[in-house]
Amino acid sequence: MGAVLILAFESSCDETSAAVVRDGAILSNVVSSQTALHAEYGGVVPELAAREHLLNLIPVVRKSVADAGTSADRIDAVAATRGPGLPSALMVGLKAGQALAFFLRRPFIGIHHHEAHLYSPWIGPSAGKKAASDSRATDDPRGSLRTTSPTFSEFEPNVSLIVSGGHTMLVHVESVLRHRVLGSTLDDAAGECFDKAGKLLGLPYPAGPIIDAMAQSGNPKAYDFPRPMMNDAGDDFSFSGLKTSVRYFLRDHPELAEDEWKVRDLCASVQSAIVDVLVTKTVRAAKRLRVNWVTASGGVTCNRELRERLAGACAQNRLKLRLAEKSLCTDNAGMIGILAEKKLSLGCEPTGLDEDIEPGWELG
Repeated sequence: MGAVLILAFESSCDETSAAVVRDGAILSNVVSSQTALHAEYGGVVPELAAREHLLNLIPVVRKSVADAGTSADRIDAVAATRGPGLPSALMVGLKAGQALAFFLRRPFIGIHHHEAHLYSPWIGPSAGKKAASDSRATDDPRGSLRTTSPTFSEFEPNVSLIVSGGHTMLVHVESVLRHRVLGSTLDDAAGECFDKAGKLLGLPYPAGPIIDAMAQSGNPKAYDFPRPMMNDAGDDFSFSGLKTSVRYFLRDHPELAEDEWKVRDLCASVQSAIVDVLVTKTVRAAKRLRVNWVTASGGVTCNRELRERLAGACAQNRLKLRLAEKSLCTDNAGMIGILAEKKLSLGCEPTGLDEDIEPGWELG
């Protein structure tokens, strides 16, 4: 199959996104975030997320199509996230994509959200080079990401870390669309641990980016928090014990939460514990499987210490590293469209228009 123009939808959680891709390049990638809305409640409220998707989807799609310099009638295929995610949120994007495909009489492809993250580090420029644009819409879409470098052109077998608010997993990617999960979180994900630890510290939601910023001027060795399962031979993760340790520590030392500089030290110490686990287990899996490449994606991959520590550990162990561009780490339709295009090019059959969402869809 030759180059096709794909319109993709993403609505698995609290980001409404639409993108247009063609020939391995993202022509537009518009994201409307609901972070400010959910901050009041300390986390994502599914019913509110679904309502906002309904309000934002059409404006986001219109902007994405306009930014790509095309029109809906020129679209060759439609893609949307089918799972995993919040059921009510997934429903909005999936059914909108299926309806549009039916109306245009175009093939439709339902995409696994984590599988799209898995290949997102290979989108755009080579490792270490800056993307053409790193902007994203945060309120009733005002920006989009545009990349023009072909995707998968430098693909190599790798061990991939997918780390976000809801999921933490290691995956062995042997070739494009051929992968197996090595391990995943047994309880809390790394991003969830960041947010819950931040809440205990009195930080607003989402706390992950705030902890990252405050940790820059904190001492990561000030407090010794546990590194759960870091030295276990397996590839699974667990962060609930770390979260509990922070809770009990603050219970016993409540005065620390009133001192800004102590809070900075706490942020640095908690972040160091989480990053130690992620980096150690990822590099160890890569060495065991004798791959030359490590990749990382998902929202927590925006964390500065994680990016720096992964780079340092890979260099020390003579491993090559690709990190997803920050604009592609959080939920976005660009990665959904790119994976859909690759699947079509490899002869995968389109998804039926009557297939439903898969909220608990596991990465095969």
